[in-house]
Amino acid sequence: MKKIYLAVLALAGALLAQADLCRCQQLPAHQAAASAKQRPASQPTTSAKQLPAPYATTPTKRTSKVIGWPEGKTPTAPQGFTVTKYAGKLNSPRWFYLLPNGDLLVSESQTSRKKSANDILLFRDGNKDGVPELRDTFMTHLNQPLGMLLLNGWFYVGNTDGVYRYPYKTGQLHITDKGEKILDLPPGGYNNHWTRNLIANADGSKIYVSVGSGSNNAEHGMEQEARRADILEMNPDGSGERIFAAGIRNPVGMDWQPGTKILWTAVNERDSLGDDLVPDYFTSVKEGAFYGWPYAYFGPNEDPRLKGQRPDLVAKTIAPDVPVGAHTASLGLAFYTQKAFPEKYRGGAFIGQHGSWNRSTFSGYRVIFVPFTKGKPGPPEDFLTGFIADEAKNEVYGRPVGVFALPDGSILVADDAGNTIWRVTANKRF
Repeated sequence: MKKIYLAVLALAGALLAQADLCRCQQLPAHQAAASAKQRPASQPTTSAKQLPAPYATTPTKRTSKVIGWPEGKTPTAPQGFTVTKYAGKLNSPRWFYLLPNGDLLVSESQTSRKKSANDILLFRDGNKDGVPELRDTFMTHLNQPLGMLLLNGWFYVGNTDGVYRYPYKTGQLHITDKGEKILDLPPGGYNNHWTRNLIANADGSKIYVSVGSGSNNAEHGMEQEARRADILEMNPDGSGERIFAAGIRNPVGMDWQPGTKILWTAVNERDSLGDDLVPDYFTSVKEGAFYGWPYAYFGPNEDPRLKGQRPDLVAKTIAPDVPVGAHTASLGLAFYTQKAFPEKYRGGAFIGQHGSWNRSTFSGYRVIFVPFTKGKPGPPEDFLTGFIADEAKNEVYGRPVGVFALPDGSILVADDAGNTIWRVTANKRF
């Protein structure tokens, strides 16, 4: 009788938990946001100590169908924040860069080369009210651009096939100069691994370039992966290239941890090992380190598809700092250095998760926040959700990519599938 009684209690508890989950999903937007604020990330974020065995679940393909945003509908932020449309009717906006005069640049590109806009837009908000008065095309005829950088009078663009630079003068609305290619890069890549991001160090003496792998797990041979799955370092003129860190399958977002000289990156890990393997991650980047791809993951956990091929590299694989969920397609990254948001957000990091295509249930399709305490990251938590319209029908409104903190303290989120830029502001009572 005692066993039956305990079983009934367990079943009742499970039913109550499920009922509470359903209730949270049906709450009005402001109440649901408040509930989200009080709990960590709602999707699995497997820790390094909880990694499942390879093939614990059958590898699955489940793609989303983008239906667009109904008029008046926005993503959902925690209680105390407001989400508005900064710009709409775009063509796959992905990445941000702010020029010194306050002009905001947005690169537009996508996987399909035939459909890719291959341009950079300029937005100017002269009165700083969060609504740009001017929208213009800054550059055209690029090659799947992503990262942008202004350094020493040169404007740099990370195209899929290399790094280009162009002379720039403050305030100009267009760049039509042919420019020069200062670094050749292997173009394209597995799935969405064509993106090339750029960031300079504090004194402008070095530029870092992210380059994703050309395959899922080196199935085409490692000879096809030269200078891939790396963060490269070079001089501003393109000389002095070297591998700064390796074995990073698809590093995209990069940013410097505030008050330090530590580079962090958001990384897409490998596919086809099961629903919860391998987790994408957010990590500090150690110079000269090897992060495992394709031979191992999260420390010396060997990928069974390359078993025994490089035990030396398996042994030296470094475990990343923060797992952020398998197959989430974590792309955007921005540390929050402004003061408009509550204290808990200051010094933490926002990560844009584009969303899964190869998991039995959706993961990602949100922006998460990783708090930092005394310089150390804590567990991820949801920040901007509501991108999934109806998972049963595989329908989503959009997919977040780049994230950026404006000088006024608001956050911008590039929704490439929804062709929209969202702006998140904190209510004044903060």
